[in-house]
Amino acid sequence: MEIKLVSIEKPEDTNFILGQTHFIKSVEDLHEALVNAVPGIHFGLAFCEASGKCLVRTSGTDAALVGLAQQNALALGAGHAFIIFMGEGFYPINVLNAVKAVPEVCHIYCATANPTQVVVAVSEQGRGILGVIDGASPQGVEGPDGVAWRKGFLRTIGYKL
Repeated sequence: MEIKLVSIEKPEDTNFILGQTHFIKSVEDLHEALVNAVPGIHFGLAFCEASGKCLVRTSGTDAALVGLAQQNALALGAGHAFIIFMGEGFYPINVLNAVKAVPEVCHIYCATANPTQVVVAVSEQGRGILGVIDGASPQGVEGPDGVAWRKGFLRTIGYKL
């Protein structure tokens, strides 16, 4: 077995969700979950089929984001992995519970806009995701100024009152 790091290639501020599911039906179910959670959402979705023709299956509402999802799914090449890229102004926090509620979804590895590396195991049978490296390592512990900044930021962007 070999271990590889696969970097997620995307524009800097683009959010995405990386997960694992177990059935080709997930492509349509994830699409429906996203558009029902946030009407008008712009997204691209790709799913790595793990049996049959083993194709990357795609869907979405934005052709460029579908292409981005397809490119990254091919690079990952991990059976039953899915990746969803969201357009500007759309965030994982608004759709994550809907994605997790899709019956076929087994696991969410990350939901982020950070630079991300995916740890992939490669065997004779295929490829599988072991985990992710999401962003950078902590540089310390927040003090009173950090707490004040965090609380102010969340209120500025409307996530806290």
